[in-house]
Amino acid sequence: MAIGTQTASARRSNFEAILELIVAEQTEYLHTLGVPVDAIDVYRNSLIYNVPGGKLTRGMSVVDTVEILKGEPLDQGEYFKAALLGWCIELLQAYFLVADDIVDSSIMRRGRPCWYRLPHVGLKAIKDCAIVQGAVYQLLKAHFRLEPYYIDLVDLFHETTYQTEMGQLIDLITAPEDKVNLSKFSLERHRLIVIYKTAFYSFYLPVACALLVSKIPYSYSLPSGATVQPFDVSRSILIPLGEYFQIQDDFLDFSGTPEQIGKIGTDIVDNKCSWVVNTAIRLANPEQRKILDENYGRKDAEKEKVVKALFEELKIRDVYAEYEEKVVSELRQKIGEIVEVPGGLKKEVFNSFLDKIYKRKK
Repeated sequence: MAIGTQTASARRSNFEAILELIVAEQTEYLHTLGVPVDAIDVYRNSLIYNVPGGKLTRGMSVVDTVEILKGEPLDQGEYFKAALLGWCIELLQAYFLVADDIVDSSIMRRGRPCWYRLPHVGLKAIKDCAIVQGAVYQLLKAHFRLEPYYIDLVDLFHETTYQTEMGQLIDLITAPEDKVNLSKFSLERHRLIVIYKTAFYSFYLPVACALLVSKIPYSYSLPSGATVQPFDVSRSILIPLGEYFQIQDDFLDFSGTPEQIGKIGTDIVDNKCSWVVNTAIRLANPEQRKILDENYGRKDAEKEKVVKALFEELKIRDVYAEYEEKVVSELRQKIGEIVEVPGGLKKEVFNSFLDKIYKRKK
């Protein structure tokens, strides 16, 4: 299936068509197990409501990366396997989001009421998200169990889930929405949260899936005699790239307008342990720190204005601009050091990620 020349909407449509096949397959599989029709309907509805609807960048990145590694358009079978792994990541994402919305008492998700807030769902959503997570491993078993890398895929998803849940735990105990304690905040704590909560599953997982399905070896030799560990190289680039992405997101929440970023920034009033406030804490003098302690994380528009004014006073925009250029320069250097050989890593895999987010405005 040629995707390289397709429009973005066509690419998305092709990718979404695979989810329809997955839902149909899951429905049929449960029928063969003798699961009652009403139970199947509940499960099917939870998939349809919670899995699609987002940007799908994680899932589609698997397809893009496999095509880059191959160096030509994918045939139908190759596309299906890559897209299936992409949807496994989107299923994992849905599991995280449904559970997070319950913990955070969130109201809306992707422009609709959160799943647990639907009258017929409630706290049964806990069970629903667990089944959605289970679907990941049923799909991996159904489509990859005869592949030599099957156990590596299973291990990758288990490990990434563990890492992400740990990141969410650290975030939850660091910045509860109802109890402000900036003494728990630090740039080091923020980095830990971001790496485990976001970077592994949003950036490393899609590429690692692509490397496995493309049968890239865990190590190979260059003509020079040097040995390359492609998964380690990928991790060394994608984890800091994921950290940069989240810092960028934090900065846009403060600096972007609703028209620009498509939402109203709420990190200040929600007591988020963001890069912006942690940078402000590092730069603030005692008087400025007192202002932060008294105004950050309050559901008060006037206090929010005070915090934003302090961010401007501390020249957070200049600090971010300097950070962005530094980290992008370091990433481009790492990418530039990759030596391309047939059947190995390609610089384009990482440049495609970096080019999408460098100086993004939304």
